[in-house]
Formats: sequence, structure tokens, C-alpha cells
Amino acid sequence: MERPKIPPSRRAQMEGPAYLGATTFARAVGITEESELDSWHPDIAVMGAPWDDSTTYRPGARFGPRAVRTANYQTPEWHLDLEVAPFKELTVVDYGDAVCLPGQVEASHKAVYDRVREIASRRIIPVIIGGDHSITLPAATAVSDCVGRGKLGIVHFDAHADTAAESFGNPLSHGTPMRRLVESGAVPGRNFVQIGLRGYWPPKEVFDWMREQGLRWHLMEEIWSLGVAEVVRRAVAEAMDGPELIYISVDIDVLDPGFAPGTGTPEPGGMDPADLLRAIRQVALHTPVVAMDVVEVAPVNDPAELTAQNANRCIMELISAVAAKRRGVRGLAALGETTASGRR
Repeated sequence: MERPKIPPSRRAQMEGPAYLGATTFARAVGITEESELDSWHPDIAVMGAPWDDSTTYRPGARFGPRAVRTANYQTPEWHLDLEVAPFKELTVVDYGDAVCLPGQVEASHKAVYDRVREIASRRIIPVIIGGDHSITLPAATAVSDCVGRGKLGIVHFDAHADTAAESFGNPLSHGTPMRRLVESGAVPGRNFVQIGLRGYWPPKEVFDWMREQGLRWHLMEEIWSLGVAEVVRRAVAEAMDGPELIYISVDIDVLDPGFAPGTGTPEPGGMDPADLLRAIRQVALHTPVVAMDVVEVAPVNDPAELTAQNANRCIMELISAVAAKRRGVRGLAALGETTASGRR
């Protein structure tokens, strides 16, 4: 099927400096309707979930999708390590935003669910930009419903487990989505694997519940002692122990606040961007990833745009890895899985 032609004026804007053109992810073609998904039949569709009414500390992640979309200072033409031109190998579109209305959590979550399902039901990889982490509940549920319950494992990068029963009485808080996913059966507990946990929350009783459900997690202490690549290798094996497909969820606060100050609940002592990007690449190269979200970017707390830049590159690593797998992995990334610190 032939894809629609891009008008010359739009093409000129897309090929010009980064500040030209519409506000789409990496200036990909913007579409809004299901019929356009069918006419473009893209490989990846990026969408926004601008919801942050479920935060418990600093708000502002509703502005994350717009900030992450525009955090490109140049066109992503060539991935130096993977030796691939991702946007030439794949068709990537921006599918706009789910209609998230302030104060309406059920309606907003349904809007996220519906929009993700429109993408995933067509075997297109949805990439969802949050929004607070509560949006992972409807997003991952939609993907699970499309691929089949029990077939989806999750690799979750975060400083926090997000498995509380409720937060201040709210069962749909950004601190509860992973518990809801497991309780609903959307994702098997034993195939829900977390990387980067640290700090002082959640309390012991929550970890007791996690153990009962079979969840696996890898604290920052383990990352420091074993190295990122080994931890990710173990996490992938755990997430794929049964399921056929992988959903990646990245809370940007998995990064140390020095690299990602623009987030709602910063926790010192986290990962550095180089290791996170390579970890995402490692997961995407070695598993069949069918969806990804990047959440909790609150640009108002980061005038230097460091947080949005890192979130943008998380998405670019996924896109590039998918492109590399399509043509056969080449370059330095094919030689091993060395992290930024040199550890394997």
C-alpha cells in the first residue's frame, strides 16, 4: 500500500532547522485520525498523554509531551553506534494527544486507553509520552488487551515501585498503577520487573505484597555492584519467562536529579543518562518490544531542558534499536553491551 505524499512546504519545514514546523516528535508527520493510521500504516506512532492530576508532589507533567516532542536540536539522521538511519528505516508518525481533561481521571484514563488501543490493535508500536505515571495503567492495559492477557511482560525503569494500594486515598495515583496492572491480570506479577529502585518509599508492607505477587526488582545497589548490562540481562530473562512480548515503562526519575531535575518526585542517587539509554537499547535489541512509555517529565522545573532532552533520547533509542533489528544490527552495539562506566 502506498503511503500519502508529504506536501512540498511541509517537507521543506521538516528538513530545515529544528525550530521550524509543527510540534510533533522529531518533526515526524502529524496525524490525528484512525483512518490516517490505516493510510500511513506506520511502524511506530508517538502520542501524548498529558495528564498529571494524579501526582502526589510536584505537578507539571501535563506539559511533558510538548516538551519532549520539541527537545531535538537536530534531525535524528544516523545513530552512530547502531549505524542506522532510524527515520529512513522506519515510518514514524506523531498521533497527537489523548484528550485528558483536568480533574477527570476516569475519562482521561479512558482516552489514553482508547488512543493506545487504536495504535496497538493495528500492530503498530505505540510510544506514549506522559503525563504522570498513572497513565501506564490504561496504556499497558490497552496493549495487553490487544496482544492477549499473559503474553506481555514489563521492564520498568523507576526510582519508585508505584505499587501502593492507594496514595492519600486515591487508587489511581501515580504511585499505584503497577499494582492495578497486576491485580487486573493485565500483566503477570512474576513478569513485572523493575530497575533502579532506591530511596525511602514504598514501605515494607508494599514490598511484602510485591513478593507475594512474584514481582522482581533490581535496586540501584545491585546496578552499582553488578553493572547495568548484567542487571538488564537478568531483568529481560525474568520479564520474558513466559510472556512473548515486552512493554518498556520509563519514569524519568530513574535518572539522578542532576540529570533530570524536571520531574515530580526526584530521588538522589539514580542512574546516569548514558547507562539508561544503553539499557533501553539492550532491552529493545534483545526482546520483541511492542510498546513504550516515558513519563513524569515536568518541564517547568527544568528551564535548561535537560530532562526533556533525556526523555527524548530514551524514545530515540527505542526507535533506533527497532530500526537496527529490521536491517540487522551493526556497529559498536553489536560487539557487546558495555555500559557508560565500562562495566559489562
